[in-house]
Amino acid sequence: NQKFRELKDEFGDVGLMTGDTVINETASCLVMTTEVLRSMLYRGGEVMREVGWVIFDEIHYMRDFERGVVWEETVHFLPDAVRYVFLSATIPNAKEFAEWIVKTHSHPCHLVYTDYRPTPLEHYIFPKGGDGIYLSFDRDNKFRQDNFLKAINAIAPASDGYAANKTANRTETGGGGSGDGKGKGEEMKHLEVYKIVKMIADKNYDPCIVFTFDKKMIEEQAKALDRLDLNSDTEKSMIDAIFEASIAQLSPEDQNLPQVVKILPMVKRGIGFHHSGLLPVLKEVIEILFQEGLIKVLIATETMSTGLNMPCRSVVFTAPRKYDGAEFGYRWISSGEYVQMSGRAGRRGLDDRGLVVLMMDERMDPQIAKGMLHGRSDPLNSAFRLHYPMLLNLMRMEGGEECERLIKRSFKQFQTDRDIPKLELKCAQLAAARDAVAVPDEAKVEEYVNLRDTLSVLRGERRGWLNHPDNALQFLQVGRCVKVCARDPRQIAEEATRAGEDGGVAQLAASSVTSEWGVVVKHERDGSEYLVDVVLNIEEQPHDARRPRKGNLGRFRVRPMNWDGKAPLEGEEDEWTGASRDLEPRVVQVPLSQLDSLSSVRIYTPKELVSIEGRMRVQRAMNEVVKRFPDGVPMLDPESDMKIDQDNFRKLKRRIEGLEAMMARHPLHGSPDLEDKVKLFARRRELGLRHKIAKRSLKAAQGMIHKDDLRHMQRVLRRLNHVNEDGVVITKGQVACEITSADALVTTELVFDGLFKELSLEMCVAVVAALTERVGTAGKDPKDIKMSEECKDAYERVRVAAQSVGKQMSECKVLDTSANDFMNSFRPEMMELCREWAKGTKFETCMKVAPRGMYEGSVVRSIRRINEVLWQLKGAMAIIGDTDLRDKFEECQNLVKRDIVFADSLFL
Repeated sequence: NQKFRELKDEFGDVGLMTGDTVINETASCLVMTTEVLRSMLYRGGEVMREVGWVIFDEIHYMRDFERGVVWEETVHFLPDAVRYVFLSATIPNAKEFAEWIVKTHSHPCHLVYTDYRPTPLEHYIFPKGGDGIYLSFDRDNKFRQDNFLKAINAIAPASDGYAANKTANRTETGGGGSGDGKGKGEEMKHLEVYKIVKMIADKNYDPCIVFTFDKKMIEEQAKALDRLDLNSDTEKSMIDAIFEASIAQLSPEDQNLPQVVKILPMVKRGIGFHHSGLLPVLKEVIEILFQEGLIKVLIATETMSTGLNMPCRSVVFTAPRKYDGAEFGYRWISSGEYVQMSGRAGRRGLDDRGLVVLMMDERMDPQIAKGMLHGRSDPLNSAFRLHYPMLLNLMRMEGGEECERLIKRSFKQFQTDRDIPKLELKCAQLAAARDAVAVPDEAKVEEYVNLRDTLSVLRGERRGWLNHPDNALQFLQVGRCVKVCARDPRQIAEEATRAGEDGGVAQLAASSVTSEWGVVVKHERDGSEYLVDVVLNIEEQPHDARRPRKGNLGRFRVRPMNWDGKAPLEGEEDEWTGASRDLEPRVVQVPLSQLDSLSSVRIYTPKELVSIEGRMRVQRAMNEVVKRFPDGVPMLDPESDMKIDQDNFRKLKRRIEGLEAMMARHPLHGSPDLEDKVKLFARRRELGLRHKIAKRSLKAAQGMIHKDDLRHMQRVLRRLNHVNEDGVVITKGQVACEITSADALVTTELVFDGLFKELSLEMCVAVVAALTERVGTAGKDPKDIKMSEECKDAYERVRVAAQSVGKQMSECKVLDTSANDFMNSFRPEMMELCREWAKGTKFETCMKVAPRGMYEGSVVRSIRRINEVLWQLKGAMAIIGDTDLRDKFEECQNLVKRDIVFADSLFL
C-alpha cells in the first residue's frame, strides 16, 4: 500500500492488486503481492500476455521459510520474453543468484552491486550498569578492540538481577529464574533505555528507532519513557489532526478501543511503538507520523527494518540476543539481522553519519562481537519446498513432468548442483582418512569390540527402562545429578537409518552416544512427551541462517562440566572452526529419552538461575561431587531404589552381566594397549560411517532434489482421489488447487464431506478459523479448550478429517510427525471469537474471548486470512459448478468484512 502511494504520486497511472484490494487493474504499472502474481501465472490472463517488466522488491524474502517458495514459483513461471529487476540491500551471494536467473531464463542478468554506504555508521556499545557509550566500530569500519573490552569490563555483575532470562533452549517465560529478580531486571532495563533515549534526544540524534525483540516489552518500554516530551505544541496539534483524520473512518465503538485510546497521549510526546500486534490502522498512523518527523523515538520489533522505507538518524538495540522459539531459546543476533536493522540509521543527504548503539547485558567474546557488528548479510539460500496446491496446479496445466521440471529449475537444485565438487572432495578425504587408520590385531579387536557393542546396545535398552516416565519422574527432583546424552539417541538412530544403515547399526549408534553430568532444575509434560530442564555446560554455535528449523538442542553442544574450552577434547574434530568458543553453564531443555542415567546424589540448587553466577554455582557443586567420588558417582539402583520389578528387566540385567563376564574372559581383556587399539578401531569405523553418509549426500545431490517427496506426495493425492491413476486432476483436486491460505487437503475433505453445507454461516467461519490457525497453546490438549457445544462438534469433524489425511500422509512417508500430531496442529482457539465476529459482535467484545495474550493486530490478521480462505473456497466452488456453496461462502465473506478489521489503508 505504501509503495502504491509513492508510485502513484510520482507516475499517476498505477494500480494495486492484493488479497483484499484491487484498484485500477488496467494501469500500465501494477503493484501487487507475489501471491497474486503467482495466481495470475497459474490461471493465465490478459495482464500476463502484456507484461514487459517485473520488478521484485526485497528479493531476499526468497529465503523466508513460509513464503520463499512463492517467489521461486513466480520467477520460474514468468515467460522468458519478460525482463526482470531484482532489488535487495542484503544479498552477499548476488552473483550466484544472477547465474541462476541466466540459467533459468537464458538471457543475461546484469549485476549492479556496491558495498559503499553514502552515510557511514558508527557503532557504540552501552554496557548495562555503565555510565556511557563506547565507540566499537568507527565510520572507517575499524574495530576498536580496546574500547570494546572497556565496555565489556564495565558490564555490571549479573547478580544485580538485571540480566534478561537468556537460557539456551528455553521458552520465553521459563528458565528457573525467580519472578522478583525478573521484575527488578526489567525495571532496571527500562531505566537504561530511558538514559540512552534521553541522551539521544538531548544531543539531537533523533529520529531514533529502538529495536526490542518482545512485543510486551516494547509497550512497557514506551510507557517507561513517560517523563520525556519531545514535541512542541505546534507538533502536538499536527498529530491531533492527523490522528483524528486517520481514525475518522472507524465506528465510535472502535475509536474507543483501549489500544486506540492509549496510543494518542504517547505519540503526542513524540514517542511511538510498532509491532505486529498493533491494529493495522494504528501501525499506518505510526508510520506516517514517523515519516513526517512527528515521532522522534520509535520502539519497534525487527519487522520495522524489513520492507518499510523508514530511515532515521540513530538506532538502538536493547539486547544482543533475541528469542528464537522454544526449540532454540535465546541466541545472538546474526550479522545479517544486525546489518538489516542497523541499516535504518543514517539518512542520505540529511546526516553526516548514522549512530548505532548496542546495549549489552552480558559479556561477549570480541570475535563474536566483531562478526556481528561488521559481518556480512545472511546469504540468500533457497527455501524451496513442495506443497499440494503447487503440484495440483502443475499437473492440471502441464501434467506430472512439469513438477520435475520446476524442481530441476529451482534455485535450491541450482545451489545443490554447485555443492557437488565440495561433496566429492569430502568423500575422497573421508575415504583416505579411513584407510589411513591401521588397527593392530584387527580380527581380535573386532571380536572384542563386537562384544562391547552388544553390551552397549543392551545398556541402551536398559536406559529405555530407566527413562520410562513411570520409573523416572518421581526421581527428577530439583538438584538431582544426572548424566545427559550429548544428543538424543532417537535422533542419532534416525540419522543412521537415513544413511542406509540397518536397524542394528542404527541402534548401536544411538546407544554409543557420550553423556555428560548435569543437574535437574524441573520437568514438565508437553503433549505425549516429558521435557526436563537441566543445567549443563553448553557451547553455543554462531548463528547460521541455513540451520534447520527443527532439531534437538539446535545450535548447542553438551560439554563436560569441568571443561573450560581451552584444550581440545580428545578424539574430536571441531566442525565449528574459526568460531570463538561461547561456553557457559546454561539451563537447557531435553526430552526425557536423552537422560542417560540418574545418580543417587542431589545438590543444593539456587532458586535464581537467571544470572550466570547462579548457574556457575551449580557447575562448581557438580564438579565437586565428581571429585569426591573418584571411583564414580553412585547411581540409583534400578531394583532397590527405583523399584523396577519386571521379568523382562531382570532378563536384560542377566544378559548384561553375562556379556560383562565374557568380556572379562576375552584374551585382549586387561591388555595394556587395549584401549588404544579399541580407539583406533572405533575411529576407523566412525570414519567409515561418515564416509557412507557423505556418499549418500553426494548421490542425493547428483540426482533431483525432493525426488522422494514428489513421489510420496503424488501417492497421497492418488489415495485421496485428487488425481486419477493416469495423473489427471479430478474434481477434488480442482478444489484443492485453489486453497493456498489453509491446508488444502483437509479443507477439501471437509467440503466434500458436506460439513459446510450443514453448518450455519457463522459456524462455517468458525471452521475456517480452525483450518487457518495452526499454532496454539503449547502443551494444551485442544479438547481442554473451553468452547460451545456447537463449536466442539464442528471442531471434532475437523479433527476427523485431519486424522484421515494425516494417516494417508504418514503411510506415504510425507509426515515428519504422527497422524495424531498433525491432527492436533489444527487449533480451535480462534473459533469462538470468529463465530462471534461473524454474528456481528463488536470488536472490543470479541477480544474478551480471544486467546490469552493475543494482541488486537494478530486477531485482525487472523480474520483477514479467514476472508482469504473464504474467497478461495468461493472461487473453487465456481470452478466445480456448486453455485449454492459459492453463494454461501460469499455470504460468509460479507459477514466477516466489516468495521476495524477491514478498515481502508491510510495509504490508499
